[in-house]
Amino acid sequence: MTDARLARLTVAAIFIYHGLVPKLLMRDATELQLLDAHGLSHGVLALAGAGELLLGLLIALLHRQRWPLYVAQAALLVLLVDVAIFAPALLTQAFNPLTLNLAALVLGMIALRGRPHA
Repeated sequence: MTDARLARLTVAAIFIYHGLVPKLLMRDATELQLLDAHGLSHGVLALAGAGELLLGLLIALLHRQRWPLYVAQAALLVLLVDVAIFAPALLTQAFNPLTLNLAALVLGMIALRGRPHA
């Protein structure tokens, strides 16, 4: 397995996990706090989780396509800026969005450097 393929699968796993566990299965309090900061209904959490789960699956399954990785890169940047604006206190916690998104962005760049895998 190439480094690019491993990086791609790791980015996919990050999106699948974060869509499934804190949003769909556990309804994490921090996720709900972020919705509250935007004035959004808690029902949006399931939609966000489904979107992340779908993106993760697309990254993993469409291994010849680069666009899911570009979508993930854009989402990671937008969501990081969003947290910095609406919930900056989260950036100082252990295992915070800054370190997670930075790692996922770098993995995405590594994945994009590789050739599409047959």
